[in-house]
Amino acid sequence: MTATLLTGACTSNAPKQEGDVIDNSAFRPTDRNYTIDVLEALGRVNAPVVSPDGTKVLYSIGYESVEQNKSNLDLYVMNTDGSDNKRITRTPDSENGAVWIDGGKRIAFTSPVDGKSQLWVMNADGSDRRAISNVEGGIAGFLFSPDEKHVVMIGTVKYARTAADVYPDLPKATGRLIDDLNYKHWDEWVTEIPHPLIAEFDGNKLSDATDIMADEPFEAPMKPFGGIESFAWSPDSKQLIYVSRKKTGMEYALSTNSDLYLYTLADGTTRNLTEGMMGYDTNPAYSPDGKYIAWLSMEHDGYESDKNRIFIMDTATGEKTDLTTDWDYTADAIAWAPDCKSIYFIAPKDGVTPIFSVRLADKAVNVVADGTYDYASLAPLADGTLLTMRHCMTAPNEIMSVSANGEIKQLTNVNTEILAALDMPKVEKRMVPTTDGKLMTTWVIYPPKFDPNKKYPALLYCQGGPQQAVSQMFSFRWNLALMAANGYIVIAPNRRGLPGFGTEWNAQISRDYGGQNMKDYLSAVDDMKRESYVDADHIGAVGASYGGFSVYWLAGNHDGRFAAFIAHAGIFNTDAQYLETEEMWFANWDLGGPFWDKSNADAQRSFANSPHRFVDKWDTPILVTHGEYDFRILASQGMMAFNAAKLRGIPAEMLIFPDENHWILKPQNSVMWQRVFFRWLDRWLKPAQTEAAAEQK
Repeated sequence: MTATLLTGACTSNAPKQEGDVIDNSAFRPTDRNYTIDVLEALGRVNAPVVSPDGTKVLYSIGYESVEQNKSNLDLYVMNTDGSDNKRITRTPDSENGAVWIDGGKRIAFTSPVDGKSQLWVMNADGSDRRAISNVEGGIAGFLFSPDEKHVVMIGTVKYARTAADVYPDLPKATGRLIDDLNYKHWDEWVTEIPHPLIAEFDGNKLSDATDIMADEPFEAPMKPFGGIESFAWSPDSKQLIYVSRKKTGMEYALSTNSDLYLYTLADGTTRNLTEGMMGYDTNPAYSPDGKYIAWLSMEHDGYESDKNRIFIMDTATGEKTDLTTDWDYTADAIAWAPDCKSIYFIAPKDGVTPIFSVRLADKAVNVVADGTYDYASLAPLADGTLLTMRHCMTAPNEIMSVSANGEIKQLTNVNTEILAALDMPKVEKRMVPTTDGKLMTTWVIYPPKFDPNKKYPALLYCQGGPQQAVSQMFSFRWNLALMAANGYIVIAPNRRGLPGFGTEWNAQISRDYGGQNMKDYLSAVDDMKRESYVDADHIGAVGASYGGFSVYWLAGNHDGRFAAFIAHAGIFNTDAQYLETEEMWFANWDLGGPFWDKSNADAQRSFANSPHRFVDKWDTPILVTHGEYDFRILASQGMMAFNAAKLRGIPAEMLIFPDENHWILKPQNSVMWQRVFFRWLDRWLKPAQTEAAAEQK
């Protein structure tokens, strides 16, 4: 373990040039069709940040350029009622994580300096823009203390040995010498890990930063998704809470036991606040009066999709209380109400993601905002208003305000005009009977101008995770409305293993891959096949990650229900996946343990249901897509599936991206993926159209 990288002030005043600024705000569709080009042009609104006096809102909009093959976001400011909306940056480099400082007179954010992300400040109108950090390797986020005399930044420290460390006389050797687990993560070899760096701030310059975990070989925040939400300053600015899973190697790979650590600036001491709480403990938040700390807590070590409980701790006594003992759902995000008497939170429930509040006094949970939407952020105001983002299957995020009496107002209209010019699909909620006598919430998305007197091909959407909600989600790749706009009826079931229907429904999938959740998929398909407008001979199944597993499994167990398949980044060979993946806690919890443990009935059932064991029954065209930087589910899984299909004589195609991970992120790759996706489906599910097009050529 080496020391942290040195930091210091950087007072560069070099102006940002406009260069190739990405701005799709003037884009308008040429016709009323919802297409790939329209999807790529939509603005991506990020969470609002309220000014200290509660009168202004800071937010960003991101756009993608297919031509430049990059994305960029710029900053905007408006009043909290949505008026006086102004753009304050127009640069070729993104301004990320922007917040108000200096009583709202200035804004802090991260942006590149010589290719490395650094901390910048500027006036609230975008003028006098200056970089103030000089962290070797850059920073991944920051959080100012309430008095703004200190800032914690996410830096990195060296973790693994390099070839030069072991053999200095071989400076060009590239080998990685590995002697323990935790050597890769999602899309990277673990050569460095994040650490919290604290620097003093005098209003203009930063001091050299101190690594408060110096010589500790642990992540803070936790990879791959942990960010600045993993930190919380006390209201008096004297203490900082950070989240860490203080484990390495095999122990790290087998456990989800993270904790909240309280660091005191005055003496440099650290105390574990959640010792003995064995699952994930994340998202700390002090109450505005400093009397409580709230956080999200999972009970079981090794279960990453456990119920996220909302805990509070009395800072005076240390007493901990679970506010959601009587509420059977999982929370995704929390924010204190300004009066400190309740906590707002977001949680999936019954196929949507509303905003709720829970009272400290009696643990009563109340709905704050709902409807056929997903809410995606929380920013409470002193007058009881709540600023948030909201989306649905047919529209991406826009910023909304929710008044104390429940009145909801849309404050931004980044994509409103574009979407209003289109013929958009219709979304319907359908309750489908399952094989074990339950009712399953299923979203059905119909093509624009749907005519029940016609017949349409259909798609079964298989969700990944495996425990991620099928709610009113809006994705810039797995976009269900875009699928419907291409002429397909989309069937999106909330099958077993999805949150929002109680802990029992959510937990059922673990150690039952290929079990009840697959029956749920088939129930949804069979239910829709009875409708006269569904072309029962032309139904496809598509999905990614666990959804890809689902597609591979269904390919050998569908009894002729499907005419085409698409699997992205899916698990094909569960035996191989157990040893290829890096998060062993996931494999042990969900599969039950290693395949060589013949005495473990759960594990043996899991591995007996591996999709590769049913290849002898494959008989349907399949498209396989994968990224070679995917270290979660290796690209070899997709290659095995493709090879198996070809050896079986089944029509198959494979799309491999050498520069993508579990997700296809680069704009041109994303467009290519969409084009191949629909080309494959149209070929096998719209044969008449395909033949007519061929004849015209």
